[in-house]
Amino acid sequence: MLKTIGWKETIDLPDLGLSGISAKVDTGARTSVLHCSHIQLVKKGRKQYVEFRPLDERFGSPQTHYTLPFHSERKIRNSFGQEENRYIINTTIRLFNEIHTIELSLRDRSGMEFPVLLGRSFIRRKFLVDVSRANLSKK
Repeated sequence: MLKTIGWKETIDLPDLGLSGISAKVDTGARTSVLHCSHIQLVKKGRKQYVEFRPLDERFGSPQTHYTLPFHSERKIRNSFGQEENRYIINTTIRLFNEIHTIELSLRDRSGMEFPVLLGRSFIRRKFLVDVSRANLSKK
């Protein structure tokens, strides 16, 4: 049985130590997105990592740098229809007090209302979306 989520949810990203993040559920977006700054690819030995600062003061996050294994780089069409290359990380997300794995693309979303978008590749086979309701995972 699939759980139902609303058009926006409050999520936690436990691997990053972040909680209470506002996320917009966006069935028009394939890939989920996390607002970050200072995004760069770094090499340590033979392995590649992505270094970034998630969220910012506006979204209530301490300015901590994270370094996670580089998963992939993808061409993603933004909301204006332009293609851009984005780094992808694998991490975990908590919804309904359950942990799920999620692929997140990293992008500066400082001009947007929500620091996280949950795209359909994450939603598919896990949740139904009721666009008339919000924050169902916290009730």
